[in-house]
Amino acid sequence: MKRGFLLDMDGVIYRSSELIPGAKQFIETLRSCDIPFMFLTNNSQRTRRDVATKLERMGIPVTEKHIFTCAMATARYLARQHPGGTAYVIGEGGLQTALHKNGYAVVDRSPDYVVVGEGRTLSFEMLETAVQMVLDGAKLVATNLDPNCPTKSGTRPGCGAIVKLIEEATGIQAFSVGKPSPVMMRQARKELGMATSETIMVGDTMETDILGGVQMGYRTVLVLSGGTKREDLKNYAYQPDLVVDSVADLCDTDMLIHQVLPTNNREDDTPLDIDAWSKAHAS
Repeated sequence: MKRGFLLDMDGVIYRSSELIPGAKQFIETLRSCDIPFMFLTNNSQRTRRDVATKLERMGIPVTEKHIFTCAMATARYLARQHPGGTAYVIGEGGLQTALHKNGYAVVDRSPDYVVVGEGRTLSFEMLETAVQMVLDGAKLVATNLDPNCPTKSGTRPGCGAIVKLIEEATGIQAFSVGKPSPVMMRQARKELGMATSETIMVGDTMETDILGGVQMGYRTVLVLSGGTKREDLKNYAYQPDLVVDSVADLCDTDMLIHQVLPTNNREDDTPLDIDAWSKAHAS
């Protein structure tokens, strides 16, 4: 049966601008075993091409098809909900590009949606405008609810912190599309071409990567190279299927095949199409 990996990046593949030891070898192992993979990010600032270029410059040669961002997930979701709509955007190039590619116009008055992502150019005037638009009837959508973002110089407020201000000012809760939302997790699985039981989520954060994988029925692998410590696991009602120090532990082919890769389970399998499923499970 096929298997495929959905991989978080920050804390799994790199920290800041430095590769985590073993990350390059892990990707090479996946390639040598012909196992498909895709990087997931809750950062909406960059386009998928920008993200691919960053990874390539760090020594991991990938193409745009290996990247899936919360900006892409948000734009696709909106295009399905309200084709050809309009949005007022608090965010940067990655989010605006994704919206344009999915038939949306970015406007500064009377939008269908107020869409919030990460933004280093945020101003109080932008927040004030967004609040009034939501009060006037625009729907509030967040690319993700991460409260902060790690940077080279420390930590800055994330999309979740920005959207929280708008929620408090309007009394209206935002709809979030990024991890751990099933919207993004399902879109990414389909983009990878896998069924539910064929998908493995690898991440460093229990509240997003692992929770999202558990909710979707994916096999989950927690790496301790990011923000989660082993002793933190006792605080959660859900658990990953496997805990490792870093992706370096997954470079061993025997471990990868026997401990990480899932076995087929017809009960939780989500077919890509009924004909393919019928052929695969014909007795």
